Amino acid sequence: QVRLVESGGGLVQAGGSLRLSCAASGRTFSTYAMGWFRQAPGKEREFVAAISWSGASTDYVDSVKGRFTISRDNANNTVYLQMNSLKPEDTAVYYCNADRWATAQAMALRNYVNWGQGTQVTVSS
Repeated sequence: QVRLVESGGGLVQAGGSLRLSCAASGRTFSTYAMGWFRQAPGKEREFVAAISWSGASTDYVDSVKGRFTISRDNANNTVYLQMNSLKPEDTAVYYCNADRWATAQAMALRNYVNWGQGTQVTVSS
């Protein structure tokens, strides 16, 4: 099991960029698919992006395609979410999660129970 810590959130104007990081503990990070999720006020948590354990495949929710990029650095046990062209509707708490040997597409469909503290992203108009 990995422990995850999200960071990199902040306040940015619409059209701006942020890069989120998720640092994982443990020696088996490279065997986990990693995903980013977000929860806006008054809304359910939703899938944003995922990357397979090998990094060979990714998946994104339609609303962020072409704007967000997920990547991973297995040597440093970290997954990133580069967010460009941010919109006010991207405002949310962003969380990462891990799923061993999963595909990126599977992470988009599964429900996860355990979550970290997340990192707040606020996009002003």
